[in-house]
Amino acid sequence: MARVRLSVEERREEILRVAVEQIEARGIGNVRIADVASVLGVSSSLVLYHFSTKELLVSAAFAHAAEADLAHLRKILGRPRLGAARRLRSAVRWYAPTGQAKGWRLWIEGWAAALREPELRKVTHGLDQEWKAALAEVIAEGVAAGEFVCDSPEDAAWRITALLDGLAVQTTSYKGPLGRARMLEWVDDALVRELGIDREALTSAR
Repeated sequence: MARVRLSVEERREEILRVAVEQIEARGIGNVRIADVASVLGVSSSLVLYHFSTKELLVSAAFAHAAEADLAHLRKILGRPRLGAARRLRSAVRWYAPTGQAKGWRLWIEGWAAALREPELRKVTHGLDQEWKAALAEVIAEGVAAGEFVCDSPEDAAWRITALLDGLAVQTTSYKGPLGRARMLEWVDDALVRELGIDREALTSAR
């Protein structure tokens, strides 16, 4: 049976999807161009035609996966009629390692590899800044609406993100006694402190 001919965009999408799967399964250090090509049933030269080095493929694959999460984050935060507290809490609980956000292993792999790979470092830094900016924006909206008391939405976004990232590293790397309920309680504690809002107002936001 003849192989369906894909457009350049479709082929790149296919390569990136498989590259993400291979990174998650093998780790960035162990992924080879040949592995991605083998899964797709194509030659390594075809993969290299679209991504001239492994480093560029890994960076593009990471951005591809992370952009999907960022798109979902923007969808959660982009509903102003729900109020800032409800949107922010929903976004944070989705992003937390106990929520539905996918790809924490991929993020941790990316952070580690970025220490040695400038191209990947540029990509991870840009995506991280987008996440923080999105949180800071909704916090600022909450301050303007009188929902929150927060002197610096940007600083609050950094601290909230640091907590979530730290919890993700711990729960992804180690198996321990920390359960979902306790972790989400810590996340709510952080939001209460950062936003100058009482817990009842946070948890009952409509």
